[in-house]
Amino acid sequence: MEASVLLLLALLVGFLLFMVRGHPKPRGHLPPGPRPLPLLGNLLQMDRKGPLNSFIQLQKKYGDVFTVHLGPRPVVMLYGTEAIREALVDQAEAFSGRGTVAVLDPIVQGYGVIFASGERWKTLRRFSAATMKDLGMGKRSVEERIQEEARCVVEELRKSQGAPLDPTFLFQCITANIICSIVFGERFDYKDRQFLRLLDLFYQTFSLISSISSQVFELFSGFLKYFPGTHIQVSKNLQEILDYVGHSVEKHRATLDPSNPRDFIDTYLLRMEKEKSNQHTEFHHQNLIISVLSLFFAGTETSSTTLRYGFLLMLKYPHVAEKVQKEIDQVIGSHRQPNLDDRTKMPYTDAVIHEIQRFADIAPIGVPHKVTKDTLFRGYLLPKNTEVYPILSSALHDPRYFEQPDAFNPDHFLDASGALKKTEAFMPFSTGKRICLGEGIARNELFLFFTTILQSFSVSSPVAPKDIDLTPKESGLTKVAPPYQIQFLPR
Repeated sequence: MEASVLLLLALLVGFLLFMVRGHPKPRGHLPPGPRPLPLLGNLLQMDRKGPLNSFIQLQKKYGDVFTVHLGPRPVVMLYGTEAIREALVDQAEAFSGRGTVAVLDPIVQGYGVIFASGERWKTLRRFSAATMKDLGMGKRSVEERIQEEARCVVEELRKSQGAPLDPTFLFQCITANIICSIVFGERFDYKDRQFLRLLDLFYQTFSLISSISSQVFELFSGFLKYFPGTHIQVSKNLQEILDYVGHSVEKHRATLDPSNPRDFIDTYLLRMEKEKSNQHTEFHHQNLIISVLSLFFAGTETSSTTLRYGFLLMLKYPHVAEKVQKEIDQVIGSHRQPNLDDRTKMPYTDAVIHEIQRFADIAPIGVPHKVTKDTLFRGYLLPKNTEVYPILSSALHDPRYFEQPDAFNPDHFLDASGALKKTEAFMPFSTGKRICLGEGIARNELFLFFTTILQSFSVSSPVAPKDIDLTPKESGLTKVAPPYQIQFLPR
């Protein structure tokens, strides 16, 4: 027998033994779901188009709460607005644990405000929320930072003189600069080579974690981590970003003025110093750099992807862009910059932004949760540490709340009198205790960037609206907007 065949058989036997011994059968009474195969779980029931399609089909058979075996491990799926809210809001504490994203775990390892669980998460969340508030989140200073960035991007777009361009990196620049001003205390020039390198790493990584290969890795990470694959490149990218964050932390440490903290890093370093005698403190270097990485990454990619989808939708539906511009002209005019007070007077524009977020659906499966204790939910017993996926897409496309869930229609968020209509199903930032930390700043960014750009420019495409394809470039844990060319024509 050839050596290569023997090697393959040895690997297969090792894989089987590892999977059987490494994953004991869970106790408890889990919700129904398709019968798993040994080791493979429900792999054969998974749709080639991605996990979301698979979960939609399984919900039709098993209902709004069901179990899917992702490889050898069982994961409980929450489908639809009611199921998600019952878990994440009504039993918020029990469902507040953070599940594992296998492709990110070698770097984050349960550290940082987004990926931590238990007391570590509670401590970091309280600190991060208070610090970002103190640094101006929700106050005038952040509004002014966004307005300044909006002016910068308008000037940059004027330089294009109406020529077609790919907006990807420009939208990344403006959203990254807002979170950079809070976390690092500075903004970067759009031509800064280090800045553009970081943004390229973010974009690559965002695409990689949504790819089919990452989805396969999620199923069999215990085995596949020993072999080459997408996960290696993700770790390499994130490590390069972490190296930058580490250098920035050291520069902050060398120039720290305890009486005048400049940003998130300074404030954290002061707290580290205050708690240095506490052996059990969560304020240590590892939590700092992973928190900064998480905030930097999430604060850049989610908002920039939403903006990218937003302007693609304006190209696809030019009559919507025209109605937004008409409202801008009526409420703001052309001689002053939009501000946050304008939002309440612009229900159509606000509804359009809500509908962009709903339709773009950029985190369709949500970030995984896990239960922090044995939890009774809808008659099922979920053992402690059971992973839970809140399928946010199922709420954003819930036909009980949205008349045309698969169509782009701003009327979904307008009542009969034309006022903005709120709905429990709108949860692009998730919901409950682990709702996105930057929700407020993201909403402000979307409104001010969207209105400031459309105040100054009409948008056009080299492609006819009917031929514009809205299909995402990648769709997995996240969605990546398709690449496109757009022309910004001065009004």
